[in-house]
Amino acid sequence: MPNPKRRHSAERTATRRAHDFLRPASQSDCPKCGEKKLPHRVCPNCGMYKGREVIEVEQ
Repeated sequence: MPNPKRRHSAERTATRRAHDFLRPASQSDCPKCGEKKLPHRVCPNCGMYKGREVIEVEQ
């Protein structure tokens, strides 16, 4: 098996790892109450999903 002749520089390693970070989860506005929520999820504030009440939320 061939082995590397020289070690990779720190710059080369950092360049490769430039995209290895986490991005914040995107959020959308609830059409009913306007609160921020994750897309394709029930709104935790009002309990609505796709125009109908899915869960009952105490207020």
